[in-house]
Amino acid sequence: MSGIVAVVSVTLDGVMQSPGRADEDTRGGFEAGGWAGGFADAVQGRVIGEHMSARERALLFGRRTYADFYGYWPEQRDNPFTDVLNKAEKFVVSRTLSEPLPWQHSTLLSGDAVSAVRQLRTARPELDLVVLGSGALLRSLMGAGMIDEYLLQIHPLVLGTGQRLFDGVDLGELRLVESVTTTTGVIIATYRPTAEESR
Repeated sequence: MSGIVAVVSVTLDGVMQSPGRADEDTRGGFEAGGWAGGFADAVQGRVIGEHMSARERALLFGRRTYADFYGYWPEQRDNPFTDVLNKAEKFVVSRTLSEPLPWQHSTLLSGDAVSAVRQLRTARPELDLVVLGSGALLRSLMGAGMIDEYLLQIHPLVLGTGQRLFDGVDLGELRLVESVTTTTGVIIATYRPTAEESR
């Protein structure tokens, strides 16, 4: 069966909220948005680019992250990501959206997130899925033991506030399978659960 990979930028204290821009996600009065920008370098671009293009993968989004990506990436130029994102098959988990979705190659998965993703994996067992951001969706899938791999971009920064990736989720021990350190001190670490869980 295919795997589900979580690709997430986090701070040392686990904050994943609004890494890209100041206005990306201000829920809860969060004012530190855009914290990841100053740490980007060629090493990070290469590693993430290689990971995303290593095999054909579909993208799995929660509603908010999908809307944010669609509002930004399709029109960006001179980067290695726009073409990959535009061409990728995209699945969006939402209880409120309706089809047709605006971004090309997008399919709605409605209803309960865990059930919808399980149905997708049953219907498309060959499909590898990458979850970008999408904190609420990730926490639901993590709680159900459905994430096979975590690709964490751990930034040398402590914010002390903001939504954290692992809040309310007990994953137990993870196994480090690969790590790369960028020139700006970001550790790109790949972890997998140490024990197989029923999916």
